[in-house]
Amino acid sequence: MEVLFTLQTIVRHGHKRGKKLGFPTINDMVARTVPEGIYVSFAEINGKRHNALTFIGEAKTFNETDYLAETYILNFSEDLYGQAVTVSVLKKLRDNQKFATAQALQKQMEEDRRQAEAFFASDNF
Repeated sequence: MEVLFTLQTIVRHGHKRGKKLGFPTINDMVARTVPEGIYVSFAEINGKRHNALTFIGEAKTFNETDYLAETYILNFSEDLYGQAVTVSVLKKLRDNQKFATAQALQKQMEEDRRQAEAFFASDNF
């Protein structure tokens, strides 16, 4: 699988909004030249790759103007604060969009997770 682009960060505390929605994320500011959207990705931590989803852009549902990369690692619950993480972005699932409510966003995030799991389970991967 071809890597579209790679991001590197040290895990820091954020707004914890993803955690409240059931999708705790690794957050980092990125340049606006990084293409906005929702992507299937890998997160590499201590030399081990983990399946992930990465959101890039402004959190429009919450009227945020910061341009961020937020990575949710599938089936992962360890504390990563202070650790280095490399995110390899593989495939775009959809564009960034604004949702009417946090619950509507959460429902879409659950669908995004199902699509990512299907991607990683497919023969094409």
